[in-house]
Amino acid sequence: MLQKQEKVLLLRTFQGRTLRIVREHYLRPCVPCNSPLCPQPAACCNDGKLLSTEVTHYMIPDWKVVQDYLEILEFPELKGIIFMQTACQAVQHQRGRRQYNKLRNLLKDARHDCVLFANEFQQHCYLPREKGEAMEKWQTRSIYNAAVWYYHHCQSRMPIVMVTEDQEAIQQYGSETERVFVISFKHYLDNFWPDLKAAHELCDSILQSRRERESESQETHGKEYPEHLPLEVLEAGIKSGRYIQGILNVNKHRAQIEAFVRLQGASSKDSGLVSDILIHGMKARNRSIHGDVVVVELLPKSEWKGRTAALCENDSEDKASGESPSEPMSTGRVVGILQKNWRDYVVTFPSKEEVQSQGKNAQKILVTPWDYRIPKIRISTQQAEALQDFRVVVRIDSWESTSVYPNGHFVRVLGKIGDLEGEIATILVENSISVVPFSEAQMCEMPVNTPENPWKVCPEEERKRKDLRDTHLVFSIDPKGCEDVDDTLSVRTLTNGDLELGVHIADVTHFVAPNSYIDVEARTRATTYYLADRRYDMLPSILSAHLCSLLGGVDRYAVSVMWQLDKTSYEIKKVWYGRTIIRSAYKLSYEVAQELLDGNLSIADDIPEFKDLEEKSREAKLEELVWAIGKLTDIARHIRAKRDQCGALELEGVEVRVQLDDKKNIHDLIPKQPLEVHETVAECMILANHWVAKKIWESFPHQALLRQHPPPHQEFFSELRECAKAKGFIIDTRSNKTLADSLDDANDPSDPVVNRLLRSMATQAMSNALYFSTGSCAEEEFQHYGLALDKYTHFTSPIRRYSDIIVHRLLMAAISKDKKMEIKENLFSNKDLEELCRHINNRNRAAQYSQKQSTELFQCMYFKDKDPETEERCIADGVIYSIRTNGVLVFIPRFGIKGAAYLKNKDGLVISCGPESCSEWKPGSLQRFQNKITSTTTGGKSITFHLFDHITVRISVQALRCHSDTIKLEIVSNQPYMTRNTELSHQSSFLKSELVKEVTRSVEEAQLAQEVQVKVLQEDYQEYCQTKGRSLYMLLEEIRDLALLDVSDNYGI
Repeated sequence: MLQKQEKVLLLRTFQGRTLRIVREHYLRPCVPCNSPLCPQPAACCNDGKLLSTEVTHYMIPDWKVVQDYLEILEFPELKGIIFMQTACQAVQHQRGRRQYNKLRNLLKDARHDCVLFANEFQQHCYLPREKGEAMEKWQTRSIYNAAVWYYHHCQSRMPIVMVTEDQEAIQQYGSETERVFVISFKHYLDNFWPDLKAAHELCDSILQSRRERESESQETHGKEYPEHLPLEVLEAGIKSGRYIQGILNVNKHRAQIEAFVRLQGASSKDSGLVSDILIHGMKARNRSIHGDVVVVELLPKSEWKGRTAALCENDSEDKASGESPSEPMSTGRVVGILQKNWRDYVVTFPSKEEVQSQGKNAQKILVTPWDYRIPKIRISTQQAEALQDFRVVVRIDSWESTSVYPNGHFVRVLGKIGDLEGEIATILVENSISVVPFSEAQMCEMPVNTPENPWKVCPEEERKRKDLRDTHLVFSIDPKGCEDVDDTLSVRTLTNGDLELGVHIADVTHFVAPNSYIDVEARTRATTYYLADRRYDMLPSILSAHLCSLLGGVDRYAVSVMWQLDKTSYEIKKVWYGRTIIRSAYKLSYEVAQELLDGNLSIADDIPEFKDLEEKSREAKLEELVWAIGKLTDIARHIRAKRDQCGALELEGVEVRVQLDDKKNIHDLIPKQPLEVHETVAECMILANHWVAKKIWESFPHQALLRQHPPPHQEFFSELRECAKAKGFIIDTRSNKTLADSLDDANDPSDPVVNRLLRSMATQAMSNALYFSTGSCAEEEFQHYGLALDKYTHFTSPIRRYSDIIVHRLLMAAISKDKKMEIKENLFSNKDLEELCRHINNRNRAAQYSQKQSTELFQCMYFKDKDPETEERCIADGVIYSIRTNGVLVFIPRFGIKGAAYLKNKDGLVISCGPESCSEWKPGSLQRFQNKITSTTTGGKSITFHLFDHITVRISVQALRCHSDTIKLEIVSNQPYMTRNTELSHQSSFLKSELVKEVTRSVEEAQLAQEVQVKVLQEDYQEYCQTKGRSLYMLLEEIRDLALLDVSDNYGI
């Protein structure tokens, strides 16, 4: 029998307003206890994760312990932990979404022995808050009361240890109930886990940080920053329009000076502002950190400032901006923080000399974060000297108004500065990528596929699915060496003369059940992470490389979309969606497919499936395959032409091809030639994504997952328009159609790099494409600007994208709905789907950044050991693509590097070119114009650099102790770098190949010197069930924009 109560909640909306809600609160006699000692498991409905039977006690942390010591509770050694609902809600309301999500993921993770107990819904555990009772006291009282009930519920068979930081609670409850112990967290670790050294060190670090905080708050320091306004004042100000809410985005190139607030929620619609708000200086930032949701007050217009136009030390490339450098823009100051998005930060300790110079209290150390956008963090430690050569993880605890810097505590060591594994670990932590092994529970859900017991098609599935094995010529076209084949294609002529086009995608959802352990893990990862020398798979390799990979000659489950097309016009007459069984006849590479398309039939000797065929059968099958590839290409041309008419964009994307030898070692890295079959496959995938998007939206208009690409703000195109104008081109950005046409026309026959750079600038001006739930915005906002489609989603890569898994489930539910069958799929509500989309978008950004950062790491590793003065390959041709007040931004086509080249150095000297066009530094001045910059020496000699000028640059590496190394460019000459045309293409590929080989060689030499460590690393990777190649850039082709080339483009289909 349910017992009804009333509960008053104060909830904050996404727009920052507070709502007082009175809810009916129903208490139940039984809620899941998730204990194996439960006397009534059926009544408690214990069908989820259970606590271990091999523990000596259950531990219940108080709300304050969960907030302050969650990172220790994450230690897998700590078992039998029961998180009370009261404690979890305290984290949610007081520590923000990031900390709460960490707690939720911990509870879901099968590797951790912990469960949630909904004490506030259990009628014997629920305690109403007494009048005048402090929230903190009520929370502790509720958790203790639930602990006592839990002990009796388990028939007094398991002692309970409640850990709390409330000394009054320890005294009051410590001896109240036999075998229910109430102790401090430090006491708990000392008595129950005396040998868990890492936990003790972390606990001491947190306690020391807290003591520092408390003593600091008692001291009468003058305030360094103004106090934040109370929450109710902020909410009222946002509502009235006086204050503006947004996300703080610090400029990494000028982290001490420039930050911008990107408008969010109601603020973006109500304020009337069209651009971001500049926050100038640390005082105006008022203790907010990059990523925080802040509240801003606009300054009077007389105090507005403009963006800085000069290059600075770590300036590599600025995103296209609509603001002129000297033009004042909306400027404000932070008056409050609505949500702190603090995370783990990788830092470097100061050198021994710097520690001594920090003054009287050497235990308080200022550490420098790897991310330029994060301020220095003050931590208390006695290990500063021992850790000065290591990358270290810290967390921020607080930032008081009396402190110049935030206070934090030490968490763990990652690795030595400059060591490959340490630097890769840094990239992962900085992007909040957790690379944990697939657990035993997750692997137990995987189907069996061994030589003794190979996987086979199930007879029941055979009856339910359309069998295409004997009726359709199905084949895949992928990069060489591709393991995870997501998609295959088919085309055939029907009896009535029409054509049938088919796209067949791996049926991952057959093997990944909703809310299973592996589904929860895949949802958390959201994507496969590709780094320069390795990848971390979203799904275990038994699925990604075997049972879900549509390899040639084996039976596989697929989800297919098949269109009936008119035989001449290729107009779509009918479409069919459903589950199928396929057997791919051929696994073709792009190059082989292109040769067949071009009529070179001798390439058939390289196709394994043709090798053992008789001549007559071989000719017939080859003719059938050539016809299919040709017909697919004709259809793709027609589809592309239709999208082009609507304004589809072709933007600059860098593609490379990895050449592997028989042992899967890197042999060469050469620029991938654009082949027509690339576009053929892409158009078929785009068509499938588009039609699936329409289908799931029609069936579930308020809870379908689609992908939108909003039109960019026109002001972001200003740099593109100005640069094109310098070359005599006019770029019309009024629509995607006019932009596409303008870019096609902006071609300099004498210099193809110009068009590449203009397309790259157009890409930089684009908004990011994002996943969203259709119930969260109006239909006119669904469009994909870049592809010129009204509805679009991702359906074709479920092996490596969780979004596609959701779309597959939606499609299956839509098919069931059409057949008026029961919908078996667990579909997300609009609210839950929108939250999931935010998570996937966040993880996609992390994947892009980590990919880019790892590529830059290997670029620097290649050039680091070379003497830029004597090494010929360190001299290269560069193209100027942007003008700044003290230098230029340069693109190097040979290596795909973009970077800053200074025309004025730190001593105030300007660049001058001698009689042989060699540069030198002399006293003088710079004069910047719209499309050029002139350097004039005091002797009156001038040299002018124009946009798109080719110059000669020297490449070197700027080694940085606290941050990642960066590529440094110096202008050697104002003339192009002279390379004989006959050598150009060969040298380009040779140098790229050498870059990979040399980095590979140096890393392998280091590995040979540390054989034991390598063995451990390899064992770790086997345990992690991840994919890791011995050679650098293995399987690089699976992602097109990763290379030794620039991968900073934010545009993504």
